[in-house]
Amino acid sequence: MANEVFMPKLGASMESGTILQWFKEEGESISEGEMLFEVMTDKVNIEIEADSTGVLLKKLYEVNDEVPVNQVIAYIGQKTEDVEGLMKESLEDERDKTPNDNKEDHNLMPFKEREKIRATPAARKQARDYQIELNEIVGTGPRGRIQLDDVKEFVNKLEPDVKVTPLATKIAKAEQINLDEIKGSGVQGKIMSEDVRPQRSRVGEERREERIQMKGIRKVISQRMIESAFTAPHATITTEVDMSAIKEMRQELLPRIEEQIGERISYTEIIMKAVGLMLKKHRIINSSLQDDYIILHPNVNIGLAVAAPDGLVVPVIKECDQRGLTELTEVTKGVTRLARENKLNLDQMSGSTFTISNLGMYAIDAFSPIINQPESAILGVGRILEKPVGVAGTIVLRPMMALSLSFDHRIIDGAPAAAFLTELKETLEKPIVMLA
Repeated sequence: MANEVFMPKLGASMESGTILQWFKEEGESISEGEMLFEVMTDKVNIEIEADSTGVLLKKLYEVNDEVPVNQVIAYIGQKTEDVEGLMKESLEDERDKTPNDNKEDHNLMPFKEREKIRATPAARKQARDYQIELNEIVGTGPRGRIQLDDVKEFVNKLEPDVKVTPLATKIAKAEQINLDEIKGSGVQGKIMSEDVRPQRSRVGEERREERIQMKGIRKVISQRMIESAFTAPHATITTEVDMSAIKEMRQELLPRIEEQIGERISYTEIIMKAVGLMLKKHRIINSSLQDDYIILHPNVNIGLAVAAPDGLVVPVIKECDQRGLTELTEVTKGVTRLARENKLNLDQMSGSTFTISNLGMYAIDAFSPIINQPESAILGVGRILEKPVGVAGTIVLRPMMALSLSFDHRIIDGAPAAAFLTELKETLEKPIVMLA
């Protein structure tokens, strides 16, 4: 009998996963332990192995589809097996678990009566192109999912003799374009809006908006930022640090550390070390809220926001307060490279108790970072810029850097937040205390 492939639950907080790629196509053989698909959670991308040997009989979801955990996403079995019958049995089993008055066949139920419209990305695009509402279409795919063929069939039944979409007609009329000269790319040669738009260059320069679908890691980031912004009441305080002593210390450490590990220490590692020591002293900043309890974390695990090709990721450097600057540099450089190559594992992205977001490489002086839930605070680091400051009654140029601390006001009051940021500033201005 064919085996079901489920969307795995890879963490306590995981509710769904996004399929990034399939390593096998339908009809291809696969062995137990061989990579079957790659899934993205809210924390990391993970390649999932097949747990049985056979043929990939059916894929129920496509790339970029978001699927609830424990949902069947594919079937593996023998070529001769009737996977369609197996899918039908699965649907009947689900209906048996519902009240009797809800046992209407899900595949035949009009979509306006369903809680959620299920459709493949190709079907959604086709429906948008034809300006058709998906709730008008009956899906024939698994669990009533609307397939591309369902949309095409609906269009053919709705407008069997019409060869131009309404939007294409509108564009052609506005731009005085002769539709007789246009070859349609739609079903049965139907002229689509995209067929007409290129012709507009004849009557004037076209300025078209670019549409980027919110999907993958970008969608995860969006959801987490909304959750954080609307869950935790943010407050942000800012101070400026004279980085003269840190610049001198870094210049002295550069050749020593590079000789030992082949890596160049940056301001990030030095700031991380100072933050780690301060979090050990100011424990309320190194905390999180769980139900009605404030959890004071015993370990200092700092997440470092890194700009990866597909979006922002936050690798975690564990026990920062325990590591020397050489080890901290080696570990930080390593996970940063993995982050930019999308090769971090789940452990390297889990367990952070505080986050640092450094925009010092850009022309940014200060900003208000959004807390990385479920943490209670995040530190924003700006660029180092020479500014005139008053020192002992005279004005001199000093390398100044802004630090911005955003904190969850449910957990942290202004005074302890200010005390943390003040002592962090003092430590960076007299960094000898970090080496003690």
